[in-house]
Amino acid sequence: MAPKVLVSDKLSETAVQIFRDRGIDVTFDPSIGKDKEKLLSVIGEYDGLAIRSATKVSDKVLAAATNLKVIGRAGIGVDNVDIPAASKKGVIVMNTPFGNSITTAEHAIAMMFAVARQIPEANASTHAGKWEKSRFMGVELTAKTLGVIGAGNIGSIVIDRAHGLKMKVIAYDPFLSQERADKLGVEKVELDELLGRSDFITLHVPLTDKTRNILSKENIAKLKPGVRIVNCARGGLVDEGALAEAITAGRVAGAAFDVFAEEPATTSPLFGLENVVVTPHLGAATTEAQENVALQVAEQMSDYLLTGAVTNALNMPSVTAEEAKVMGPWVKLAGHLGAFVGQMTDEPIEAINILYNGHVTEMNTAALNAAAVAGVMKATNPDVNMVSAPVMAKERGVDIATTTQGKTGVFDAYIKLTVKTADRERSIAGTVFSDGKPRFIQIKGINIDAEIGEHMLYTTNRDEPGVIGALGNTLGQNGVNIANFTLGRNDRGSQAIALLYLDEQPPEEVLQKLHDTGLFQQVRPLQFEVA
Repeated sequence: MAPKVLVSDKLSETAVQIFRDRGIDVTFDPSIGKDKEKLLSVIGEYDGLAIRSATKVSDKVLAAATNLKVIGRAGIGVDNVDIPAASKKGVIVMNTPFGNSITTAEHAIAMMFAVARQIPEANASTHAGKWEKSRFMGVELTAKTLGVIGAGNIGSIVIDRAHGLKMKVIAYDPFLSQERADKLGVEKVELDELLGRSDFITLHVPLTDKTRNILSKENIAKLKPGVRIVNCARGGLVDEGALAEAITAGRVAGAAFDVFAEEPATTSPLFGLENVVVTPHLGAATTEAQENVALQVAEQMSDYLLTGAVTNALNMPSVTAEEAKVMGPWVKLAGHLGAFVGQMTDEPIEAINILYNGHVTEMNTAALNAAAVAGVMKATNPDVNMVSAPVMAKERGVDIATTTQGKTGVFDAYIKLTVKTADRERSIAGTVFSDGKPRFIQIKGINIDAEIGEHMLYTTNRDEPGVIGALGNTLGQNGVNIANFTLGRNDRGSQAIALLYLDEQPPEEVLQKLHDTGLFQQVRPLQFEVA
């Protein structure tokens, strides 16, 4: 029997025809995506679900999807899919991470022109029968300094276009290596320097805990007078209220926003301000981009349903079904190792080295590499997956090297991951026990045996009496329960580490209390995807 796919959002007829041509039994009904009850009533019939943003794939929908094997999102954003619930259900979630890149970059450039020359206001004025030529005095882009926050896939395209406009480009990106910056032709700077030097600033980073309000009220106060801000990336990157105050005060000359903290945006502090250009999240809204992502998702879903090939999956490795049975725990371990060093490393990563020891060398190490690199990159981009992570690392000039060796030491097999920055190396090793559970077995050359949980706390200190007590007492007195506690040290009186598995993430004020004891060199909360 042919696999059945439901297309519940607007997808191009060409994409729908791809399903038919590949022998898929496809139902094309864009009305279903907006009808929750109808979706619930029919989803159990289908092996695949192709969507855009209108269809909401909740845990309730997944519970009713008794035959569903794959969800394909035409586009990059998957906020409308409950990925943890899909993973538990065994449903693969795919997206098309690069189909919108050029379109979004071009929209950012268009918005920059619009705010530089006050085009929307001049257009409205002229339509109204006025001829206010002297009112709309703009500025040139030529020779101006453009500050790019985020030099990844879309940011690098904007940089290329800006060079064509004869702009001087500077960039801030914690993962941008000097080699990659040189290749892009940009000057790599810290955020404060970018804020103080830029005539225009454009943002191209995902929304994470580290990037939320990256242009905060405090940082907006550091901006060069007369700067213009462009945000076509994600809402929440800029404090809209603080920016509105700066524009009203005349310290910021203008802004162009395609995204907002709350969408659909019917109100915003930026609305109604002179020389503020706003659009309703149109970054990906071109005929070419919509066609590209639709065709890609149809091909990817067909490949999986007919051959088992997995491409651009957000919640599973690109491996065969046979490999997945054996590799599953090792894929999780590789991801955890990457997540540890990714969360621990704030400076640009220049290289990632992955050592495979023992029988793990016989597995699909390319997939394990992808899982490890994805773990590293997710610290700054939660949308990354095992397919896009190596591409993203390559774009940022990160060298990825793999070493294999026969069994050495007490473990039958283990993986050791080392990241290199300009100033240091950081390493961690792990293995999979006979119960199928990944474990950390070494950090910074110090042997440990640590169970991996969702919420963890890592500390370093000099090996001296009283540290363990201070750590336990501070957490306990503030209601933070410890599920597991692992210690390690080199030699007596030298470097010591602790890795705690906690029931919940400790509040910031508790972390500050640990810092205030003066006993710890590092206190770092960590989170891992353990489902």
